[in-house]
Amino acid sequence: MPYQPYSYTRGELVEPDWKRLPGWRDVTVEQWRDARWQRAHCVQNTRQLHAVYETLLPDSFYRDIDRDQAELATMSLLLPPYVLNTMVPAARPDAAAMYADPVRRHMLPAFSDRDPEWPSHPHASRDSLHEAEMWAVEGLTHRYPTKVLAELLATCPQYCGHCTRMDLVGNSTAQVRKLKFSVRRPDRLNAMLRYIAETPGVRDVVVSGGDIANVPWPRLEEFVLALLDIDHVRDIRLASKALIDLPQHWLTPEARNCVERLAKTARDRAVALAIHTHVNAAQQLTPLGAQAARTMLDLGVRDVRNQGVLLRGVNDSAEQLLDLCFALLDGAGVLPYYFYLCDMIPNAEHWRLALHEAQDLQQAIMGYLPGFATPRVVCDVPFVGKRWVHQAESYDRERGVSTWTKNYRTALDRDDPHALGRRHHYYDPVRTLGEQGRLWWRQQERVAA
Repeated sequence: MPYQPYSYTRGELVEPDWKRLPGWRDVTVEQWRDARWQRAHCVQNTRQLHAVYETLLPDSFYRDIDRDQAELATMSLLLPPYVLNTMVPAARPDAAAMYADPVRRHMLPAFSDRDPEWPSHPHASRDSLHEAEMWAVEGLTHRYPTKVLAELLATCPQYCGHCTRMDLVGNSTAQVRKLKFSVRRPDRLNAMLRYIAETPGVRDVVVSGGDIANVPWPRLEEFVLALLDIDHVRDIRLASKALIDLPQHWLTPEARNCVERLAKTARDRAVALAIHTHVNAAQQLTPLGAQAARTMLDLGVRDVRNQGVLLRGVNDSAEQLLDLCFALLDGAGVLPYYFYLCDMIPNAEHWRLALHEAQDLQQAIMGYLPGFATPRVVCDVPFVGKRWVHQAESYDRERGVSTWTKNYRTALDRDDPHALGRRHHYYDPVRTLGEQGRLWWRQQERVAA
């Protein structure tokens, strides 16, 4: 019996052999490391998926993916070969291994994954965090007193099934007609810069989207340099899941030169320039992804940090979280930063954890990692913002309803004298409740109907 609940062993990152998959048996190392080849060979439908796996997977698997896209998916399929290659990385996959795989579960959702009774929570919504309602100008969310989120674009090199911005990001699906920016991109970005320059209380800008890996490097550099010209901006964070999911993009000469120039300018102006990425399972980290992250640090970026999402069947045990955190820290020099509860978007109930499960995970990982690298497990409460999972004011475990307060106002309640005392609610997945709790929610649905 082990002495500790978790035993640390430093592991080496491994690049899965893509030639184990029939469709890539002839792909060369040069092609694999070429970002353009990766983008050109993304999987966007089951026909292309079948071309990769051929007869390794049964027809029923492809039908399961197709049905999900037709009936429940909020994100279309877009998977670079590099991402697919991290699924069942140590073997030629079969159906059982693919269904169980943590990367497949959140990047390639199947209809059979979804909760058959409660695919969506009764309080789920497309823009679950109300970010668009807090746009100061189109695409610029001013939610926190000193921080803004700049959504430069609405596309990514890859689409995650659980995307919190599913109302805006990506192609429309059968279920979701995506919102579109109405203002031309140059005008939108200029309006963002004007607002930030005219709002001295903003010191922290998250540059995101979508994924900034889809912004041409000259355009991204121009925008970040303009931010660096604003004296009261002291922190800039560049958000890109593609740092790990498409590291080839970040390792090109153009990328290195751009990041090096930005990092030098940021240092000269005493601005903290960081990159935030999004990794949910340890097997997503390969030597190439680690090389991309460490290259950014070598070029002068202050930090590379990870913001993961707690997802059932992906990282819902302390062992899985600690394995991921140590892989990030030891293998890639990436700082584990946050793990969010999955937001209450439509058709996400099979992924979401209950608040008490997240609290237990926070407790279980304490003491193993260095304090500076111990991630905070947080709940992003609608109208409130990020809160550590132990900060709930009250918690009805039977009905899965927690209440939260906040200590600042947003544009939505700036004139409300009761804003700081008002209680806001967050809801556990109904499937995690006992019979009495599930019965109560069924009754609520009947009343609402």
